[in-house]
Amino acid sequence: MRIAMVGTRGVPARYGGFETAVEEVGRRLADQGHRVTVYCRTAPGQERPARHLGMDLVHLPAARKRSLETLSHSALSVAHLLTHRADAAFVFNAANSPLLPALRAARIPVATHVDGLEWKRAKWGPVGQRYYRMAEALAVRWSDALIADAQGIADYYRSEFGVPTTLLTYGAPVISPGTDKLAELGLTPGGYHLAVARFEPENHVDVIVDGYRRSGATKPLVVVGSAPYSDAYTARVHRLADDRVRFLGGVWDQDQLDQLYAHAYTYLHGHSVGGTNPSLLRAIGAGTAVLAYDVDFNREVVEDSGRFFGSPADVAALVDAAEADPESVRRSGVRARELAKGYDWDDVAAGYEQLARRLAGRHVPSRRPSGRRFPAPTYAPAPVPFPRSAPEAGAPQAVAARPDVIPFRGAQQ
Repeated sequence: MRIAMVGTRGVPARYGGFETAVEEVGRRLADQGHRVTVYCRTAPGQERPARHLGMDLVHLPAARKRSLETLSHSALSVAHLLTHRADAAFVFNAANSPLLPALRAARIPVATHVDGLEWKRAKWGPVGQRYYRMAEALAVRWSDALIADAQGIADYYRSEFGVPTTLLTYGAPVISPGTDKLAELGLTPGGYHLAVARFEPENHVDVIVDGYRRSGATKPLVVVGSAPYSDAYTARVHRLADDRVRFLGGVWDQDQLDQLYAHAYTYLHGHSVGGTNPSLLRAIGAGTAVLAYDVDFNREVVEDSGRFFGSPADVAALVDAAEADPESVRRSGVRARELAKGYDWDDVAAGYEQLARRLAGRHVPSRRPSGRRFPAPTYAPAPVPFPRSAPEAGAPQAVAARPDVIPFRGAQQ
């Protein structure tokens, strides 16, 4: 099959979850003999390789303005795709949904990865929030299939629009790196707490730093990340810190970042709107105990291996409790690594391949939903019981049938 991947910054993956998914899934599809084309958002001066890990790359520019960058690049990508046809297209990010009618008119079957609840992000003003709400409806109306990366996202589209989704998460790399690059930072295994996030309000870096400051922790808090758009928020986070907090900025050396994840005493995760988060998956794959912001997306991943917070006071209490009980932290890390095995890139890629075959074979509804939202009540996250009882080793995990989720091998349900 000829498979196109549209709407991301492309590969090699250097930025976030979408790019990682494209690289990990695309390389595996190419290994299976499919011709995979990835559209790359390439800035002036960047390298423009023609191929990467078996994938064909098409490099196109984008408007250098936050509100237009994604859509402008995707528009050029779709224009190219219309003259270089594919058997199936995966469009990442519901923000690109105004371009879907062009693919439908050209009879290129398309699945849209709708991502998280983007309209909840604080960086978007009222106009941006209205746009993303509209884009969700257009994705429902014009896609042949929808991809959700978390059960909470699938529940949202069922509740808001009454539509099914294909549930395909990300993979969790199971890592056991060395410590040499940790020593370069003056850190020792188990000697620090870790937070990794872009500095944006919905990632609650301020809550983590404020809560840590209120704690009696003796291990420092290491914060990795920066703010692509908000100097004011970054300044607020720094004001909340005390001298136990170390800000490393962006860490682009993947080996060093893996060592930071793997040897942290705890990993504090504040993301709240983005569905299944690759940083959280990397933490559980490293076998690190997790303290996570209390939303259903995070509970889906961490289950009974983690503890959850909603305020700075919660963070302080959890950090203090963790330092007082090393054995509990160790057990949480072991359980986290067990859970990570359920997020396998081979299974995820197999799910994408099955979906691509379904699209290419036109095994999709001939008529799509209207895209109109259901009246109130609107979506509310489903309660997730905590703690969940851990299954016995080797015991099968029962999965209830869900009429609103299309089951695929590799889907987390």
